[in-house]
Amino acid sequence: MNNEYDVCVIGSGAGGGPVAWTLARAGHSVLVLEKGPWFHTQDFYKDELACCRRSVYTPELKNEQHVLEDENEDGSWTATPTSESGRDFWNGNCVGGSSNFMSGFFHRLKPVDFHQLSEFGPLAGSNRVDWPIDYEDLEPYYDKVEKIIGVSGKFSQHSNAEPRSSADFPFPPTQEHAISGWIDDACAQLDYHALQVPRAILSRPHNKRRSCEYSGYCGSYGCASNAKGSSRAALLNDAVNTGHCHIQPHSKVDKLISNAKGQVTAARYFDRQGEVHQVRAKIFVVACQAIESSRLLLNSSGPRCPQGLANNHGQVGRNLLFSAGGSGSGDFAYQDLSAEKQQQLKVVGPFVNRALDDWYVIHDPAFRQQAHKGGIVEFLFQHPNPTGKANSVKWNSDGKLRWGLPLKRQLESWFTTDRTLNFEVFNDWQPNDNCFVTLDPKVKDQWGTPVARVRTGIHPFDLQVGDYLAEKGKAVLKQMGAVRIRGGASSSPPPNLVAGGCRFGSDPKTSVLNADCRAHDVDNLYVTDASFMPTGGAVPYTWTIYANAFRVADIISARMTG
Repeated sequence: MNNEYDVCVIGSGAGGGPVAWTLARAGHSVLVLEKGPWFHTQDFYKDELACCRRSVYTPELKNEQHVLEDENEDGSWTATPTSESGRDFWNGNCVGGSSNFMSGFFHRLKPVDFHQLSEFGPLAGSNRVDWPIDYEDLEPYYDKVEKIIGVSGKFSQHSNAEPRSSADFPFPPTQEHAISGWIDDACAQLDYHALQVPRAILSRPHNKRRSCEYSGYCGSYGCASNAKGSSRAALLNDAVNTGHCHIQPHSKVDKLISNAKGQVTAARYFDRQGEVHQVRAKIFVVACQAIESSRLLLNSSGPRCPQGLANNHGQVGRNLLFSAGGSGSGDFAYQDLSAEKQQQLKVVGPFVNRALDDWYVIHDPAFRQQAHKGGIVEFLFQHPNPTGKANSVKWNSDGKLRWGLPLKRQLESWFTTDRTLNFEVFNDWQPNDNCFVTLDPKVKDQWGTPVARVRTGIHPFDLQVGDYLAEKGKAVLKQMGAVRIRGGASSSPPPNLVAGGCRFGSDPKTSVLNADCRAHDVDNLYVTDASFMPTGGAVPYTWTIYANAFRVADIISARMTG
């Protein structure tokens, strides 16, 4: 391996892949350092134990963990290592990162998301700000993602639709389950608009990738056909084929080394055998995932940055974001349905592809006198996951272990008497002073590096919005005829939906990066994962991460060729 490159990218997911792809195609030498292994398409299959029960695609907590701070009733905070609690905040440590395991719900941010402070004003306890760029700056890159990553869908103009430069998506919609039509009918009766959700999943073959094969296992599972638009399948394979990109798995970067001028000169990393190496580059791009990117910078002190790289104003790790919201579900009993609807409901594989964005901005005096930012409701089926279901019903109501024939009968009932339709609520997690990343003073990983200590405070307003939207999801299920309807908001931070920590902005005193996602204090350092986001919006982040990473890649390429 060479020891010096034009660009060194740390992390290979949705934030790193577009940079490697763009710069390698432009002829620049690119090294991608990835902490995890390099799984290939043949390594992904519908193995529930590998996906959801064992640490196959994520580190074992005894080796790598986080320390999470949770708020107590008296306002104090308790810090617990995840090796003790069992809470796993990893979400895909391998080439392609968590994009290998996403569900592929692709929603753009809307223009209002870029100006939340201007649109809605300040909110006590929230650090919301306007973005330093507009929707129009990112729109061409949303469009680019559709074509290169591969987004399947059918655009229909409606009152909340964001502006588009292309008339439609480049690939037709993925196959839809019959229940999608049931949702459409119920929403029409309620005067709601059922939005057809685009998916970053190929509905037809493209660029040596097969189309979706509709197995019923998608989110949380790797894709066996490369239909899912992961960074690995859609970008990194092509980047390597240019001859200008080298991907090095099993390479844990623990520090970026900087000189007296404040520039990064090298990345220090451990290889698979635990040996320490350094690699030099002209430009360094950090895309480790929001928590880990903050951790890396905080651990990278130097002559001009004694408190951590790009942290001269104490902003690295602050204003961490998760996705607020909640969830709900309703059951459809087969005995209550016609024979035709029973057969429709029993089909496994096609997607639901329905969401509601009627309340992306809430105009409801009963909720709040002035208009306020809301969110979306996404409908989906849960995975079959029989092992997980068996584990969830192994105890009787009286606390005794259910096993043998009683357990079999319970599982038989679960799979044969009804089917559950779920919904997920996505709304903003307000940036606040009680949600941030620091380095833990005691707990270290297997390489002796301090682990990230994460405080997970949520703003109470986020729960109010989540509950409001959950009621809308429950109303749809009721209109559809579901029984045992439940749902509501949750304050638990989802580890697969995390952003912020290195927000971009125009003022170095309140942000880490400038509008180009270059560190204010470090001329040759960029951050391109979700860390840059000062507010999260009310949709999953992946499309925006991809779009912004393509935008920054063009900025870096122009700098290097100019």
